Amino acid sequence: MKKRVLFYLPITLVTVLLASCKVSQNVSEKTIVLKNSSSLALSQKAISIKRENIGESNVKGVFPILLSKKDTIPAQTNDLNGDGKWDELFFTTDFSPNEEKVIQLKWSDIDPKFTIKTSARFGKREGKDLPVHPDTQEVLMANQVHKKLGYQKYQTDGPTWENDKVGFRHYLDGRNSKDVFGKKLPGITPENVGINSKGAVEDNYHVMYDWGRDIFPVGNSVGLGGYALLIDNKIDRLGILGNDTINNVEKTTFKIVAEGPVNSVLSYHYQNWKASENLYQVQETTSIWPGMYGYKNTVSIDGIKGKETFLAAISNLNNKNPLQVIEAGDWICLIQHDYLTYERQWILGTAILVPSNIYQGYIEAPKTGQLTDSYLAKLKVDNKKEISYYAIAAWELSADKGFNDSAFFTNYVTNLAKQLSAKIKVEIK
Repeated sequence: MKKRVLFYLPITLVTVLLASCKVSQNVSEKTIVLKNSSSLALSQKAISIKRENIGESNVKGVFPILLSKKDTIPAQTNDLNGDGKWDELFFTTDFSPNEEKVIQLKWSDIDPKFTIKTSARFGKREGKDLPVHPDTQEVLMANQVHKKLGYQKYQTDGPTWENDKVGFRHYLDGRNSKDVFGKKLPGITPENVGINSKGAVEDNYHVMYDWGRDIFPVGNSVGLGGYALLIDNKIDRLGILGNDTINNVEKTTFKIVAEGPVNSVLSYHYQNWKASENLYQVQETTSIWPGMYGYKNTVSIDGIKGKETFLAAISNLNNKNPLQVIEAGDWICLIQHDYLTYERQWILGTAILVPSNIYQGYIEAPKTGQLTDSYLAKLKVDNKKEISYYAIAAWELSADKGFNDSAFFTNYVTNLAKQLSAKIKVEIK
């Protein structure tokens, strides 16, 4: 008789590991039964199943093929720990309320070439007069920041990640802010965004293209989804401002962990971040999948003494409307909707979704200092314990219409929060 593995997927990607459950190692085909345990219809619900739960040590093939009735569900495997073997099966699928979905998992030696709906991009140059080349990783020391080097080393100031709805970028040059690309089309943006025909770094993305443009002013904030610590009522920013010549992080290690049709994952490790005379070790993981106007960010900090508060940030530059704070599902949604773009030219809705069980209110950043022009959600932080939250941005020129209306955007955010809270029961036969 076949052994069965049974577990739940709370929120979106949290997988319950069943190390003690023995499964057959000889059968390469499996049946996965997914049950939507909520009364909500779920759109492109993200599912992550760990390899040990599937029990696939000797699969016959490289590429996962998921069959639901007559439909093929795009899927990918991710090697999250860098050991050269995949350890996660990832896909998204829709559910009707309380629906049970039976999926056949097979394996193929042939790449099924699913439509690409996520991407991660990183380009860098080794000298001012050298062209940018694509890469997947970087090590940045404290004295190698933009102002000290005298030139911008990175394409788009650092890595970008996107899905079929929206794009983002991270200022790897020491600032560690997070910016927004508004997308008018579902396709992946061109590879040469941020460089010119000679391969030199060039700010050519603050003008409109068919695909869209950079729309979000960041200034001295940490953008949408950046973070800091509050220590003894002092805000300590992870990183520096553009004119600073030495970083407060001794060593920054970046890597594109996964890039595939339905999921892209980026990793940042910050070694010896000096904040209020303390040293912290920080691990950050950013994940994006199709269908959502946002991304997931997960942060854990080693060195917490017990007097710190984690601050998740949402830039309020150009915002003239009240901040909405709404609880939905397992999340507290901090929502703003205004002409938040450059020169207040277009309407943009932004939000962060933070866990309600560790939420301690919010503060507003000062107008001067190392971190400004932001609302900062206060979250309880424990040593080495992960904090996951979501950053959301929806532009009025997005392919999906309606985001010019404040009520429409608020409804989108709160409905998304409820969907992220929905639990999926998973059984593997």
